[in-house]
Amino acid sequence: MVASKGRNDQSKTMADALGRVLANTYTLYLKTHNYHWNVTGPQFASLHALFEQQYTELSAAVDMVAERIRALGHVAPGSYSAYGKLSEIKEAPDSPPEAMAMVRELAADNEALTRLAEKANEIADEVGDVASGDMMIERMQAHAKAAWMLRAHLE
Repeated sequence: MVASKGRNDQSKTMADALGRVLANTYTLYLKTHNYHWNVTGPQFASLHALFEQQYTELSAAVDMVAERIRALGHVAPGSYSAYGKLSEIKEAPDSPPEAMAMVRELAADNEALTRLAEKANEIADEVGDVASGDMMIERMQAHAKAAWMLRAHLE
């Protein structure tokens, strides 16, 4: 990243992009955890285990992204109200949908996060932030894999 004021502007731009990734990741974590608790039906055992695997991975990702924002010198968003403003992913409904609707929603949400991480990676390239870019590539891979694993249940 470049010097002084330009560097501060660039780190803020990067931190803002990471903040959107963080908010969406946390919202997806909460939704996946909710579905883990509330899934029912003939595929209960496999979906319950898959959702647990995925929300556990998301929990680690939340921490990693938030810490990167802090490393850039900015405050990581950390409230439900902030996440509500920053997240494209919608929370789980109060009444959980049937199992395959859960799977469809989570697959679409992971695909949306893949695209969001890709946008953040593009910003990282523009501002010369290799560390954030590498992290976003890892997130793109993780969300693409999660979406694939979920879509496989729909075939």
